[in-house]
Amino acid sequence: MSQAHDHDSMDPGSMSDSGMHMSPSDMMMHMSFYWGKDAIILFSGWPNGSLGMYMLAFFCVFLLAAAIEIFSVSPTAKIGTHNPIAGALIQTCVYAVRMGFAYMVMLAVMSFNLGIFIAAVAGHTVGFFLVKVRALAIAYKNETAPKV
Repeated sequence: MSQAHDHDSMDPGSMSDSGMHMSPSDMMMHMSFYWGKDAIILFSGWPNGSLGMYMLAFFCVFLLAAAIEIFSVSPTAKIGTHNPIAGALIQTCVYAVRMGFAYMVMLAVMSFNLGIFIAAVAGHTVGFFLVKVRALAIAYKNETAPKV
């Protein structure tokens, strides 16, 4: 048997795919909620243990979650528009962006970092609130408008 393919003597936690030596703590993947800035969110090496980058990740997840709620009420196509294909294409693009954002938030939450989970829930909550405030303001304006 060739020694080049004998992996019995290798320590599986000693090297990464790139051949760099890694400590066991670098390879730890949480499978339950934990608190702390030492997380990997969306991209390998981000936020890299930096408090500033962790806060940026927190804010990005918050904005993505709020955007999902805001994009969920895209205007519907109106009957009688000049180009229904263009209207449908725009709605499809908005839907694709919303789904992309939703999957990114889902993947961020799968880091099991409690702060990121809170950011996602807070973002969805604020986005929902903004959508409902706008809808109620429009309904109130239409209700109080003078009838001609």
